[in-house]
Amino acid sequence: MSILIKPIITEKMTAASEEFNRYGFVVDRTANKIQIKGAVEEAYGVTVDSVRTMNYAGKSKSRFTKAGVISGRTNHFKKAIVQLAEGDTIDFYSNI
Repeated sequence: MSILIKPIITEKMTAASEEFNRYGFVVDRTANKIQIKGAVEEAYGVTVDSVRTMNYAGKSKSRFTKAGVISGRTNHFKKAIVQLAEGDTIDFYSNI
């Protein structure tokens, strides 16, 4: 089971990483804070100070097409904001 699914790279998270040394990840919905902390430390070789998590419910979406209205749903997901120790950083762009 992979705990870290993908990093969140947005303008807001980039500003938080520069100012507060916080990084965002989309994580497995069943993972707890201790598992997320261990996965980040193992994957990136950094020391994690704190982990904040939030669950997002999927939204109902509908669109209008020639065949009529198509309705569906976006996925549920869990987001984790990880604050690193002073002096540690994560470079998401190093392997591009």
